[in-house]
Amino acid sequence: MLESHEDLGLPEVSANGWALSIPEDHDFDTERLRTIGPHFEAWTAANAHAILIARHGKLIYERYFTGEDRAWATPLGRVAYHAGLRHDLRSITKSITSMLVGIAVENGWIADLDVPVFSFFPDHSDLRTPEKDRITLRHLLTMSAGFAWSEDLPYSNPANSERRMMEAADLHRYVLEQPIARPAGVAYNYNGGLTALLGAILHRASGRPPDQLAKEYLFDPLGIDDVEWVYYPDGTANVTSGLRMRPRDVAKIGQLVLNKGAWNNIRILSSAWIDLATSPQIQGEGLYFYGFQWWLGRSLIDRQEIGWTAAVGWGGQRLYVIPSLDMTAVVLAGLYDNPILQPAVGDTFLRRFLLPAVTNR
Repeated sequence: MLESHEDLGLPEVSANGWALSIPEDHDFDTERLRTIGPHFEAWTAANAHAILIARHGKLIYERYFTGEDRAWATPLGRVAYHAGLRHDLRSITKSITSMLVGIAVENGWIADLDVPVFSFFPDHSDLRTPEKDRITLRHLLTMSAGFAWSEDLPYSNPANSERRMMEAADLHRYVLEQPIARPAGVAYNYNGGLTALLGAILHRASGRPPDQLAKEYLFDPLGIDDVEWVYYPDGTANVTSGLRMRPRDVAKIGQLVLNKGAWNNIRILSSAWIDLATSPQIQGEGLYFYGFQWWLGRSLIDRQEIGWTAAVGWGGQRLYVIPSLDMTAVVLAGLYDNPILQPAVGDTFLRRFLLPAVTNR
């Protein structure tokens, strides 16, 4: 490594299938990048664990930190993070699950996104109503099924809908039996139960559990070989928030989206599916649009609007895809008990450091 790069956060030589490069070869202000590490080291309340940047298909920056963390609900104490350690993704898992739906569509296991959801659950036909019969896979993907559901309450609150689902004897039945609060397709309402239904549909349609489906059709082609799933009490993979992966492998997911479904000249998903999944499908929370379990936002840098797609997970987990700059970035953190601060970590990195550091916007 050049002496001038010693404090720049360049990736190690072994990069798990990533090509490596230096920031100045990809139009970065290296002095601004140098300030990322010291800023998040000093900002201890942010509890940042990992920050990675890839541009033009090459990994050009990674920095790891030490902080308190958990493996889902299990406290890990202070962890000195490095490239080889897995980290909770939380709801970034949802965005990956939506990719599995695309794989199922392209393999013919799911014929149509407008198929009624109850067609996959004949064992729960007693829960059908005219309103529920209108719910389709598309509504599950866009969080617009219309069920009464609230995850606004802390998970520690027994009234939290996701917690109640996790504690139910049959979690899929629990979701399907919820009353209808609004017609399907009318409005977005964040609902992890809908992603859980997608996981069950993937299993029933393909004949493979979703974790096996992900390994065979997504992770293996990407060279991702160190993945951990959290499982629901019934033994099925938690496709809502249960993935743990290494940071560089998370970045591969972003690069796959950036490459319109290809990795190292291997076609994993069609560009048509990527375009559909990451285009605005419904008005999401606040100013965000929402695709198929992907968030769509924008930033203003020097009066220039820059659009981006993101996978978002509780605790401060962020995967950014920025097509206009041919760039993807990962932020992982441990702010599971701080819902006020957790959005600020990714936002600060994105708006104060990453986007302003690109010199050829």
